[in-house]
Amino acid sequence: VKMEISFLFKIAGIGLIVVVMQQILSRAGREEIATLTVLTGIIIIVIMLIPQVSSVVDELNSILNL
Repeated sequence: VKMEISFLFKIAGIGLIVVVMQQILSRAGREEIATLTVLTGIIIIVIMLIPQVSSVVDELNSILNL
């Protein structure tokens, strides 16, 4: 199973954007929206990772003949 570098850069980019948005919103006194921004970022990354995890599980199943 090969995870491409561009995929990792996408995840890192989303993380950086979320952190910047969270800091800006927190300093502006919008703590609730900052928290929702972080949760949204986490959900987006998890959705992006689900197919990758699925392919790893499939690969392990084929290697172990399960």
